[in-house]
Amino acid sequence: MKLPIIAYGDPVLKKVCSPIEESYPDLKQLITNMFETMYHAHGVGLAAPQIGLPIRLFIVDTGADEKDKDSFKKVFINAEILEETGEPWAFNEGCLSIPEIREDVMRKPNVRIRYYDENWALHEEEVTGMPARVIQHEYDHIEGTLFTDKLGLLRKRMLKSKLDAISKGNIHADYKMKFPNQKRKR
Repeated sequence: MKLPIIAYGDPVLKKVCSPIEESYPDLKQLITNMFETMYHAHGVGLAAPQIGLPIRLFIVDTGADEKDKDSFKKVFINAEILEETGEPWAFNEGCLSIPEIREDVMRKPNVRIRYYDENWALHEEEVTGMPARVIQHEYDHIEGTLFTDKLGLLRKRMLKSKLDAISKGNIHADYKMKFPNQKRKR
């Protein structure tokens, strides 16, 4: 089932999310719905707060990369980034909760992360390149941080009217969204 994506301005996107237990209700179905929602919106990652759930869950599927490597598709439950290393590099990022806005964000190229997968197997691994960047972006979501929070003050001011428009629903997206400040029609 495709779920609506929560738009910029909703308080759930600014919450530090809570860990979940293996007994979390309908977790497998939730993960399936998240992948379906992400693919429909043409995303490469989706975090639970983006569908209104303040829990420590996100998914990533980068597809095959430019070097024809296999796709990087994983589920991250109760993830904890242990280390970020390397020389920071800029990349033009976007976010399904912030449609039509893309900005250069500096991130380190390597992460060491500990997480549970959808079968509750514990993993600790190092990830590099584009998958590491997507992990960092989605991890930020479960920490209550958006990519726009990483921009300079001047750039944020320049985007303020666009961000306000998104929160009011004055934006076009090819997928279903929920807008926190949209006026209700009577």
